[in-house]
Amino acid sequence: MIFVAQRVAKAALCVSGELVSEIGRGLVVFLGVKVGDTERQAEKAMEKVASLRIFEDDAGKMNRSVRDVAGEVLLVSQFTLLGDARKGNRPSFTDAERPERADALYKYAAEYLRSLGVPVKLGVFGADMQITQQNDGPVTIIYEC
Repeated sequence: MIFVAQRVAKAALCVSGELVSEIGRGLVVFLGVKVGDTERQAEKAMEKVASLRIFEDDAGKMNRSVRDVAGEVLLVSQFTLLGDARKGNRPSFTDAERPERADALYKYAAEYLRSLGVPVKLGVFGADMQITQQNDGPVTIIYEC
C-alpha cells in the first residue's frame, strides 16, 4: 500500500462537473492498493496519516498532526500510484490490486481513519475525478507499507 499526502488549505473533488466532496484545512491523500495488501496495512497507513506531524505549531515548526489542527482528509483511491514505468514509456499496472478488492480496502481505510478521530471525505472509486486543491507549503509526503 502506498499513499501520497499533500497538506492543503482546501480541496474539492468533482465527477462529471458535479461537486462530490470538499474539505478545508487538512490533507489530500491519494491511496494506492497493491496486490496482496491487507486490512492491517490499511490500518498502518491510516495511523500514519492521522499522526503525521506536518502542520506548523505556534513556533512555526512542523509539529502538529491533522488531528491536532482539527483538519480533514480527502481520501482518493489512485491505482496509478502503482504504475511501473521502468521499462518503456507506458506504465504497467500489474502491481495494482483488482478493483473489487482495492475498493473494499479503500473503504476500510476510510472507516478506520474515521475511527481515529479524523473527518474523512471520499472520492468516487474508479471514476474520472477532477480535483482542485490549494496546497499549503507545499508539503507532500510519500509513504509505503
